[in-house]
Amino acid sequence: MQPMVRRVVPMKVHRGAETHLRPMEKPHARAAGCPKEGCAPVGSPNWSKFLGGTRRPMERGAHAGAGNKSQDSGIAEMEELPVPHNIKISNITCDSFKISWDMDSKSKDRITHYFIDLNKKENKNSNKFKHKDVPTKLVAKAVPLPMTVRGHWFLSPRTEYTVAVQTASKQVDGDYVVSEWSEIIEFCTADYSKVHLTQLLEKAEVIAGRMLKLSVFYRNQHKEYFDYIREHHGNAMQPSVKDNSGSHGSPISGKLEGIFFSCNTEFNTGKPPQDSPYGRYRYEIAAEKLFNPNTNLYFGDFYCMYTAYHYVILVIAPVGSPGDEFCKQRLPQLNIKDNKFLTCDEEDGVMVYHHAQDVILEVIYTDPVDLSLGTVAEITGHQLMSLSTANAKKDPSCKTCNISVGR
Repeated sequence: MQPMVRRVVPMKVHRGAETHLRPMEKPHARAAGCPKEGCAPVGSPNWSKFLGGTRRPMERGAHAGAGNKSQDSGIAEMEELPVPHNIKISNITCDSFKISWDMDSKSKDRITHYFIDLNKKENKNSNKFKHKDVPTKLVAKAVPLPMTVRGHWFLSPRTEYTVAVQTASKQVDGDYVVSEWSEIIEFCTADYSKVHLTQLLEKAEVIAGRMLKLSVFYRNQHKEYFDYIREHHGNAMQPSVKDNSGSHGSPISGKLEGIFFSCNTEFNTGKPPQDSPYGRYRYEIAAEKLFNPNTNLYFGDFYCMYTAYHYVILVIAPVGSPGDEFCKQRLPQLNIKDNKFLTCDEEDGVMVYHHAQDVILEVIYTDPVDLSLGTVAEITGHQLMSLSTANAKKDPSCKTCNISVGR
């Protein structure tokens, strides 16, 4: 049966190893030798040969009574290639990992290439918006181990994968003799690092726009929410785990605990808008109660949801708090007096606050907030549910808010 052909994407392997893809759904024992150089178009003579079948080394003496069969096929008698075992995955990032394994020394000197079978582990929570077709066969020259595999076009952050390896010996006619497959192991790629988030930060700065004054942070919810806070939490809003909205590789999604606030104002009034996606009741609190010299400010994410609106997630954490320690290890810290998104500075003895005009800021405060520090009132505008960002998926095709790593 002709194997299903997937799209062809090249892969980087550290130390200049030669790489190709084998576009198959599953590894087959009689897989093909890949094109000699680069990736030829599917349907070319190289790919036809590639999809035909590689050769397995014959057992010793297997052709003794087989007449001229071995001569006709061109397969010489040779030792089995060693099968990789005890596979180890290390140095995992959002778009790379190191792989190594043990092998018997027998026939080890004949190994010219490694075949790496990499597949995304399917699960109900997998990212449905990107990398649906993951290349399953990576071919690299036999370089010293451990070997670094890197490629943002087939590795997504925070995603589970399975991997298996076999050794191969390239023949003079371009075909490969291959070993048995190793055992299959699983691993999960990492979140964005500070380096990746800094790249997002720099892209967000480009479109942030001029700064407008603000005086309050606000949080919209339904009336029942505030009633529940008063009755069951002693009047204090409690931090909860951030949802999975935004970039798939964000290190705060599903991990950081905080309370969501908004701070954008209307250009013509300088006050919060009267419409909201999240509920008709609004809690307002003076900006200095949450954001002051005793707090640290962090950049968390930059994304859009297939619309013209772009969102920047910021985190405000009291100095030395658990939230502050969490962010300090994972997020770029911003100067509270001088950044492109949200500032706090003193003018004539009074704290003055500004926010970026051209992005929608989502502010996460990491400590409990007592309702008595502000006021709750019903808004006069509409509840615009279509603008909600709850568990919103990032548009992976947007050139404004994406970087060259897994989305």
